[in-house]
This record gives sequence, C-alpha cells and structure tokens, in this order.
Amino acid sequence: MRKKEDFLEMMDFRHACKIFDTTQKISDKDMHYILEVGRKSPSSFGMEAWKFLVITNDELRERLKPFCWNQPQITTCSHLVVVLAGIETLKVESGVVRSQLMRRSMPKDKLDSFIELYASHLSDVLDDDDKIYQWSARQTYIAAANMMSAAAFIGIDSCPIEGFEKENVEKVLALDVSQFQVALLLPFGYRVNERSEQLRSEFQSVVDFIN
Repeated sequence: MRKKEDFLEMMDFRHACKIFDTTQKISDKDMHYILEVGRKSPSSFGMEAWKFLVITNDELRERLKPFCWNQPQITTCSHLVVVLAGIETLKVESGVVRSQLMRRSMPKDKLDSFIELYASHLSDVLDDDDKIYQWSARQTYIAAANMMSAAAFIGIDSCPIEGFEKENVEKVLALDVSQFQVALLLPFGYRVNERSEQLRSEFQSVVDFIN
C-alpha cells in the first residue's frame, strides 16, 4: 500500500518544467496512463466535456509556438497535450446531456427530472457559448491537474500553459469552436535542469479550520 509520504514526494517532484530534454520520449504505455487518469477525472454533472489532443508532430508544434509566446516547452516536450473545453455537448438540445445521464440507468421520469434540474441550475451559464466555455474550461483544470500528478508519479515532467493566443491556436488546429475551444496546453516530457526551489506559502497562512 502506498504511503502518504509517497504522494507528497510526488508533489515535491512536480514543477513547471520550462525546457524538456528533446532526446527523451515518453513511452506509449506511460502516455496512455497519463491520459487515462485525465479521462477518469471528475466533472460537474458527470458531463466530461473535454477532449485531449496529443500532438507529437514537430511541424505543427513549430506552427503553434509563435502563438504560445514562443515558449520552448511547446517544441522541446515529448508530447504536447492541448486540453479542449466542450461547448455544444453541454447544451441540453444537443442530446449529449441526456445520453451521458442515461448511463446511470435511471427511470425515464427521474431522468427527465434530472435534465430539467440541469437546465434550470445552469440556465444563465448555458445561454451563450462564452459562458459555457468559462464553465467548461474550469472543469478541464481538474483533469489537467490529475494528469500532471499522474505524470509526476511516474517521473515525468509537465508545465501547464495559459500563455497563448487562443483564437490563433484554434485556427492552427482548425477547430470548430462551436464544438470545442482551447482551455490550456500541457507539455509532457523529461526535464533538462533540476527543479528550482519550491516556494509555497506556509500551511497556516492558507488553511483555516472552522469548527
């Protein structure tokens, strides 16, 4: 059985790797493991409104780099995962909401009631694509965090990237933005340099217990 200390050691290992070793590639098995952890991550209402584009094509990554502030992680990493936030699939009229909820094998009346609750609860969120994106993108960060932790657990580095020109990246990837939009980019690979000192606020300054 794994110990609590093992998980904390993994958290100490993980850092935002700024440059990767281009001579080392992640195995298919290890990359599948990382992506599987992302797939199994929780999401609001269990909608799983995300998609992970795994890019290893060097030419495509070179085209993306200028629109990612020329950050070296884009082209030095082993695998670049573009995390997409779903748009259309979260709308009740798409039919996807119903099909996702039907996996729970609930009676029709209960299913209809749950869908009505979903639509009512999210009525403001679902009234335009920009609001849907803001909600959907937040869900993807759960999966992204889990993938980074899974990678660190097996000695693989990562770096979450929000510094990019969203519209230009989406154009390069030829995305149908009515369906999916870019939430963040996640390069994975092996570090060249040792991790710099980890700086975090003290436990007492970020945790309050309310009894």
